[in-house]
Amino acid sequence: MALTIAPGTTKIGWIGTGVMGSSMCGHLIDAGFSATVYSRTKAKADALVAKGAQWVDSPKAVAEQSDVIFAIVGFPSDVREVFLGEQGALAGSKAGNILIDMTTSDPSLAVEIYETAKAKGVASVDAPVSGGDVGAKNAALSIMIGGDKEVVDALQPCWNAMGKTIVYQGAAGAGQHTKMVNQTLIATNMIGVCEALLYGYKAGLDLPTVLQSVGSGAAGSWSLSNLGPRIMDNNFDPGFFVEHFIKDMGIALAEAKKMNLALPGLALAHQLYLALQAQGHGRDGTHALQLALANLSNVDWKGR
Repeated sequence: MALTIAPGTTKIGWIGTGVMGSSMCGHLIDAGFSATVYSRTKAKADALVAKGAQWVDSPKAVAEQSDVIFAIVGFPSDVREVFLGEQGALAGSKAGNILIDMTTSDPSLAVEIYETAKAKGVASVDAPVSGGDVGAKNAALSIMIGGDKEVVDALQPCWNAMGKTIVYQGAAGAGQHTKMVNQTLIATNMIGVCEALLYGYKAGLDLPTVLQSVGSGAAGSWSLSNLGPRIMDNNFDPGFFVEHFIKDMGIALAEAKKMNLALPGLALAHQLYLALQAQGHGRDGTHALQLALANLSNVDWKGR
């Protein structure tokens, strides 16, 4: 492709500077890319502005000053607005620009953005991520990518700045479908992590000692190793919001229905997380599922 993407020459834009986006954009700035940023809450971009980014007041304005425009926002409705809205990034793009959605969103919307952008000579890539706040901070994300392969390959300097596991999955929408696989794996695994810790707690075991035995064997998982200690510390600060996980599971269940798939484990997890949200924990981290499960058995969870 004509555009060569490199620090010092390529101008990047970033839309959405929340828990994940702020760190991810920061790594691109550290790698030498100049950045223009937009967030609905301007204060959330302060750290990036302090690193040299320029703040503007709309996704359209971001695109007008950028070659490659990234977004990581909350819900598919937000994705549609920041890319396809009147003040969206596509409205401010010129032929040769690249739009990259790193939000977990609808595969069908990824295809729609791709086709709409292509009609204007603009490339579009769906590149959702996994790894939570820890992966974002450590530039260790898993990035699952759909779109035209030559565009994806040209973006390698950007992927390298943000992630460790960078895999091209196929045409537009394939990145989002892969993320649905990821979220389905996490959903039922999180039930197991929380139920196991609840069992150990009720049995009177010392949970950190238990983790020494089970964390490195066949029962080990990323969630157990990284979120288990947070659960034990009663630290339910979000690496990833409950309300966003509920959104993701809803997308996966809707896609499964289209494919005539029954996914009862995922459906159970979705219901448990809806209960957790109803109990007031929608803005906590996904590992706060521990609180809903403890509540089911009338256990006063206190952690370690």
